[in-house]
Amino acid sequence: MGAYTGSATAPRTLLLGRYDEAGRLRFVGRTTTLPQSAGRALAGLLTPATVHPWAGWSFSAVWGSRKTLEVTLVESQLVVEVGVDVARDSGGRWRHPARWHRARSDVAPGEVPLVE
Repeated sequence: MGAYTGSATAPRTLLLGRYDEAGRLRFVGRTTTLPQSAGRALAGLLTPATVHPWAGWSFSAVWGSRKTLEVTLVESQLVVEVGVDVARDSGGRWRHPARWHRARSDVAPGEVPLVE
């Protein structure tokens, strides 16, 4: 995970990342709106980033829109489980929002399969 939208006490969506073979954190998609209980629970698990590979990036609010999201970049220490469909764009990002399942404190970022 690389960033979130919403407040620090109740994030609304997550911007998801996976590492590639070169060790770069690649943006792969974002979640649907989180249930309020999930957002509140996640708040204590997120650490604002001091240095982040996505610094200076802008993320569109919806596909094809010029409106940008206000995001908070976080340290990429938290693994989350999401449900996705197989549709991807030319950059390898999921075309549709991922459905939130749960935080995975039992899985380290290095244990997640690399993005292709």
